[in-house]
Amino acid sequence: MRDISLKELLEAGCHFGHQVTRQNPKAREFIFQAREGIHVIDLAKTKAGLEAAAAFVKTLASQDGAIIFVGTKRQAKNMVEEAAKKCGAFIVTERWIGGTLTNFEEVAKNYAKLKDLRARLQSEEEKAKYTKKEVGLWNKERIKLEKLYGGVADMDKLPDVVFVVDTHKEELTVKEANRRGIPVVGIVDTNADPTIIDYPIPANDDAVGSLKLIIDYMAEAWMEGSKLKVTLRQAQGDAEQSRSIKSEKLKVEGETKEIKEDPTSPLRLPFDNAQGRRSRLRGARKNAKEKSKSKKPKATKTSKKNATTENTEKKSEGTDSKSVKSVVVKSVVASKTKRGSK
Repeated sequence: MRDISLKELLEAGCHFGHQVTRQNPKAREFIFQAREGIHVIDLAKTKAGLEAAAAFVKTLASQDGAIIFVGTKRQAKNMVEEAAKKCGAFIVTERWIGGTLTNFEEVAKNYAKLKDLRARLQSEEEKAKYTKKEVGLWNKERIKLEKLYGGVADMDKLPDVVFVVDTHKEELTVKEANRRGIPVVGIVDTNADPTIIDYPIPANDDAVGSLKLIIDYMAEAWMEGSKLKVTLRQAQGDAEQSRSIKSEKLKVEGETKEIKEDPTSPLRLPFDNAQGRRSRLRGARKNAKEKSKSKKPKATKTSKKNATTENTEKKSEGTDSKSVKSVVVKSVVASKTKRGSK
């Protein structure tokens, strides 16, 4: 935002106030002196007030806020329209409709009506359903609403700040903004009350040069804030992207760490040496043996008794068979000896 000089303010005629008889006692702090019955405004305070107001407006624009430029004076209408179109602000250049801020919900119905008429008049199919007279009445109604609400028809919520060209003339606008708690930035001449304005700019509100300088300066501040908003969004997007990349990296690192620490994982083999693989195989074998042991059914008391009886029977049978074999052998030997003696 460019630095404005006292020379620029002086050349634009911002120092001329109203006649002494028309002064507001509350505006004395901004008056430098009186010459030939006309007050002279202190340009140092004008510069300070303008820079403070512009900084505030720029901050709101960077935070995605909304602003209304209000200027219904004949010499300010065209300048307000050009500046508002340049910076994308809402404007009011005709009569301020009472309740625009304090009764926003009801006034918004007229905004919807205006949008509906615009859509109807743009549609050839819709116009073909009605007579020319009815279409002409629509157009008349649209022109009337366009004149009153054209600059604020797209406003879907209350603005964040109101910029008023002549705070003395737009007294109703200032009162509604104060009632709704909306900050007011305005040009304050020597006949206006600066105490009801949040960011007063003490300056001449009648000279064309003074109005153009201040209005353009406020529009530039809003435009710079809007550009800053775009850069902030880009920076936030880049920061979020870098955060997501870091989180993905940490996730991958955590997964690889878990794979390395898991002894039974086959994916761990490439990360270990031969000794680690051998120890891991031994551990796997032990685990398999323990599992097989745990799967065998446990012997009960009755099964143990049956097993012991079977073992004793087997032993007795073995002893009987041995005794029989010995008797047979002895008999065979005795018969052979008898044959030899004969």
